[in-house]
Amino acid sequence: MDVKVLETLEKARADRLAVAVVTDISTGAQEVVSQRYADEHVLADALQDGFRFDKSGVVSTESAEFFIHIHNPALRLVVIGAVHIAQAIVPMAKAAGYDITVIDPRGAFATEDRFPDVTLHADWPDEVLPTVGLDARTGFLALTHDPKVDDPALIAALQSECFYIGALGSRKTQASRADRLKQAGVDPSRICGPVGLDIGARGAPEIAISIMAELTRALRLGLNK
Repeated sequence: MDVKVLETLEKARADRLAVAVVTDISTGAQEVVSQRYADEHVLADALQDGFRFDKSGVVSTESAEFFIHIHNPALRLVVIGAVHIAQAIVPMAKAAGYDITVIDPRGAFATEDRFPDVTLHADWPDEVLPTVGLDARTGFLALTHDPKVDDPALIAALQSECFYIGALGSRKTQASRADRLKQAGVDPSRICGPVGLDIGARGAPEIAISIMAELTRALRLGLNK
């Protein structure tokens, strides 16, 4: 691999940018294509499919064959609220390959005993999130039911490129939340709430399944599917 290609990949990895290395199989010529500009490439459909599904492979055109090697940033899940549903979600998200950060200013909830082997912050979300970073490979969940905790975090998420933003609560709670966020000057339309696919879930484990299903659909198919 060309040194310049390696340097570009290292920088993209450090900046958490999705890129692909496109190799002409017959000549060995390589180029690095950013996801941001993939729509402008001759292999646009294959590139976008690869980015969406973390899928590398061979693509043929009428005149050549190419190998597309996708380099996506690691998936991340930021959870606001160290609650029972979060305890059920974390193992599923780990199994699905997410790096997980749990944030809750309530020290009695945000403990390593309850959330082992994840990044844990017993601090206010608005203090932590600027250091965490929220990007297009980040899913976001607000689960505390407490506007003092959830709302500032949701504002940060809505001002980011998070591919999924979910918030726990009933339709009435969601309507009240939307009104507060509009008054704060942000558009709440990207929030999935009530959170999770409607599968008739009861209890924390089933609600966690419905949330992970909706999160996965957003990642792979987009929110409008």
